[in-house]
Amino acid sequence: MNTSTISSNSEERMGTAPIFKLMLSMGIPTFVAQLINLLYNIVDRIYIGHIPEVGAASLTGIGLCLPIITLVSAFSVFVGAGGAPLASIALGKDDRDKAQRILSNGVTLLIIFTVIVMAVIYTLKKPLLYFFGASDATYPHADDYLSIYLIGTIFVMITTGLNTFITAQGQSKTAMFSVLIGAIFNIILDPIFIFALNLGIKGAAIATVISQAISAAWVIRFLTSDKASLRISAQMMRPQGKLILSIAALGVSPFIMQVTESLITIVFTHGLQKYGDDLYVGSFTILQSIMQIIFIPMSGFSQGVQPIIGYNYGKGNVDRVKKTCTILITMSIIVSFVLAGAAFLFPSVAAGIFTSDEALKALCAKVLPIYIFGMMFFGIQNGCQQSFISMGQAGKSLIFALLRKVILIIPLAIILPYCTHSVMSIYYAEPISDIVSAFSCGATFMLTFKSMMKGAGKK
Repeated sequence: MNTSTISSNSEERMGTAPIFKLMLSMGIPTFVAQLINLLYNIVDRIYIGHIPEVGAASLTGIGLCLPIITLVSAFSVFVGAGGAPLASIALGKDDRDKAQRILSNGVTLLIIFTVIVMAVIYTLKKPLLYFFGASDATYPHADDYLSIYLIGTIFVMITTGLNTFITAQGQSKTAMFSVLIGAIFNIILDPIFIFALNLGIKGAAIATVISQAISAAWVIRFLTSDKASLRISAQMMRPQGKLILSIAALGVSPFIMQVTESLITIVFTHGLQKYGDDLYVGSFTILQSIMQIIFIPMSGFSQGVQPIIGYNYGKGNVDRVKKTCTILITMSIIVSFVLAGAAFLFPSVAAGIFTSDEALKALCAKVLPIYIFGMMFFGIQNGCQQSFISMGQAGKSLIFALLRKVILIIPLAIILPYCTHSVMSIYYAEPISDIVSAFSCGATFMLTFKSMMKGAGKK
């Protein structure tokens, strides 16, 4: 059987295979891939937090870099989350040429974004880090890590931005391996560079860049090989305004979610430094890490399921779309409640993963139950919002991205401590926004699902 037949079968099974079994076969590999991808940063933080004598300061330093790291990732998500669902829908409509043009234009966008992001951040690096909440004690650690990490910007863009196109053509296991390879190298190289070569936080950054380069090479190799049904084409990389606008329309919602995540980090760290001190800034690094551990499994599984929804929506298979969305939302709710509930009940255990500093651990044990409470309900929003994206409903997805991150959490993180003059009140901004946006998104999805189905299968 030739490779084109294999690729065609991988796509067709999205419209014929049993739903739940298909969701597991495509969702689990992307869930594993995202979980492994999380290790890029999580493993760094675990090792850095346990560096003798300077572990707490170094952990705070890397936390100050998170807004920029998130911003880099946001541009790749803009392309991947915006282009891959469109490619899935095009495949469902048997328009392979359009799907391939979407992929190739996505590559062009990633290259452009890389040049712009690196130029801007290297120029403004020092004032940005101090604005984010750096002190004279923590800035050197942040600068050491970020200066090296930015060298690998193109690798982050390629791996994150193009891996979703591998999943979009039904090759979720291949997408998983592209992340797995880099993560394995990162886990191996981190202790070598950090401890054996005594490079500290610089060693963590070097290990990360090398690992990301290996993942990027795997992705490019696959998307230019005969094994891929959608391939990068140099002839199709010339920017096409209509396609780029389509990618932007769908990609802007997850992009805003990522960018506002960066803004949230800035607002929180700035406020924690203003009303508290370096210890409170360091606590936020750990809280965000735990939040990612909860969010990534939901997000990863959803990304694997997106092509199923998109393909069947394009085909007009309403029953399969409805069943897939129902299962996705239910599983998201269960995962968020269980993982967030565990962190809520055992905050000291969760914090101890990232630090051996007793003062920092004690503070995290105090604030984590507050900060994480709303995430027990966030599965509602994750499942519904990912379903919106899968069906090309960019507007609805954008509204709830803005509600949670821009309209609620950022103003609350500024207003609450200003009114109470207490650093503790900052942590309440997260659960309030999580709960309000989750139930609002869920209600809207239920009320608009029938009307969305009227557009299924239309050219």
